[in-house]
Amino acid sequence: MLTYIGRRVLYSIPVILIATFLAFWAVRTTFDPTAKVRASKTGARAAEQIRQKLHLHDPILEQYGRWLGDAAQGNLGESERTNEAVSSMITRSFGNTLQLIVWGVLISALIAVALGVYSATHQYSKLDYSFTGLSFVGLAMPAFWFGLIAIQFLAVWPKETFNLNEPIFYSIGLHSGDQTGINLDYFRHLVLPVLTLTVQSIAEWSRFQRASMLDVMSADYIRTARAKGVTRRGVVLRHGLRNALIPLVTVIALDTGALFGGLIITETIFSIDGMGRLFVQSFLSGDAQVLTAWVVITALFVVVFNLIADVMYGVLDPRIRLS
Repeated sequence: MLTYIGRRVLYSIPVILIATFLAFWAVRTTFDPTAKVRASKTGARAAEQIRQKLHLHDPILEQYGRWLGDAAQGNLGESERTNEAVSSMITRSFGNTLQLIVWGVLISALIAVALGVYSATHQYSKLDYSFTGLSFVGLAMPAFWFGLIAIQFLAVWPKETFNLNEPIFYSIGLHSGDQTGINLDYFRHLVLPVLTLTVQSIAEWSRFQRASMLDVMSADYIRTARAKGVTRRGVVLRHGLRNALIPLVTVIALDTGALFGGLIITETIFSIDGMGRLFVQSFLSGDAQVLTAWVVITALFVVVFNLIADVMYGVLDPRIRLS
């Protein structure tokens, strides 16, 4: 197993370098860090100083190598919008986004697997049709619309209807005032954004799990297990589910890697200072230093979660380790 993981890690290194370089190149050629200062009276001189400071006259490969070396030491530059260290901004925003992703992916995966397995083992039943219909609704429902509806019916309406001093679920941020940590207030803030995040994920992942489970349950080794007298529960959980999870792992890994770039819609609706909101603010202000770090880190996490998916393949199916 360690040999298998080692090979996958080695294969991922050039992919990470290529992906982060392309992301770095795309931002450097799209956003000009000197755009704002060039409009001032001393614009030409100030712009040239910035270009020299950032080594923008150097070839793009040299710029990337220098940036990568600084990034490896935790130096991602300084924000042009706030004059704050980019690493501090990324760390703070990443922490808030990470909380949403952990809860969202965990809840979505558990519910999706349960729904997918039930639908596959009770194919064409009333509940199977019901879950299928609801999944289509979830897939077709825009996240921003569902978020606004959730705020109205789960936060605003109960407070006004029952004359409550405060809503049951909050719709702004992750904590009230200066509160911190995991407590009741935290979960009351967490419910609506996580619900908005999970609706489409559950709908999509449960369909993948159902299709994969149906394919596995018709395999020869499943029929052999049944012929040997293995119980239905054993066939489904020990033989079917383990192999049926492999396609779903791919989808979850890819979706989770992309989510680390930021939940732009969810974080904007619920005013959460995460990676998505940081991207919007930096994009609108043309903050090239933050955008460079944001895009590169997003590309990095997509590759890393592909690596995690490869490792999980080996855990779920030992035959893959030998390939």
